[in-house]
Amino acid sequence: MQKILGYMRRAITEYDLLSDGDKIAVGVSGGKDSLVLLRGLFLLKRFIGFEYELIALTADMRFGGQPGNFEAVAEFCREMSIPYNIIPTDIAEIVFDIRKEKNPCSLCAKMRRGILHEAAKSAGCNKIALGHSFDDAVETFVMNLFMEGRLGCFSPKSYLSRRDLTLIRPLVFAPEKEIKRAAYKNNLPIVKSSCPEDGHTNREEIKKFLAERERFDKGFTERLFGAMRKADIDRWAGKTYDKTADEQVY
Repeated sequence: MQKILGYMRRAITEYDLLSDGDKIAVGVSGGKDSLVLLRGLFLLKRFIGFEYELIALTADMRFGGQPGNFEAVAEFCREMSIPYNIIPTDIAEIVFDIRKEKNPCSLCAKMRRGILHEAAKSAGCNKIALGHSFDDAVETFVMNLFMEGRLGCFSPKSYLSRRDLTLIRPLVFAPEKEIKRAAYKNNLPIVKSSCPEDGHTNREEIKKFLAERERFDKGFTERLFGAMRKADIDRWAGKTYDKTADEQVY
């Protein structure tokens, strides 16, 4: 986890993601990203220099009307003495059975966000942390460019005024390959997704496109990320990025 902690510390410093006394709800899907995020935030408490509190939240999609099996995640949280709350939802039924969405990811994500935000506020949290990675940021930027014709991405840190919550993404400098390596080396209890769209989304197509470009043009994704920061797209420049520099080291 040492590399992951380094990436996280850099993001926390660059974007002022954490403060002393924070109570942070960590959105835990059961996937590798959210579990590495939770473990990383737990480990960082030992030496980051200020105190904060963690709770873990899972919005259970209940595919096929059945609750998901998150017992291994619950045990993982118990080992770290982190409170864990599984929130039963009807998201899968609404998205797939009632609405029959042709492109279900957008509505699904919106509903999950709303449920997690409400649960975080009910638990007295002032921040909510999500496990988006370096790869997620570049993919989102390219998806917005190719599919919507606009320059944009999610932000490393966002204030949600309706909920009075700050959303943070401490893994935004961590490449997916490093997250995957950390998850398996540390034997984290990954819960396989039951979503019928898993592996068949627009994001998956963009992921394949970027991987292909990277194969023939090494550093392609890093240069895209650098362009996002240089242009300060959605406040990605952070504290230390030199917008006048022609080259950056990531």
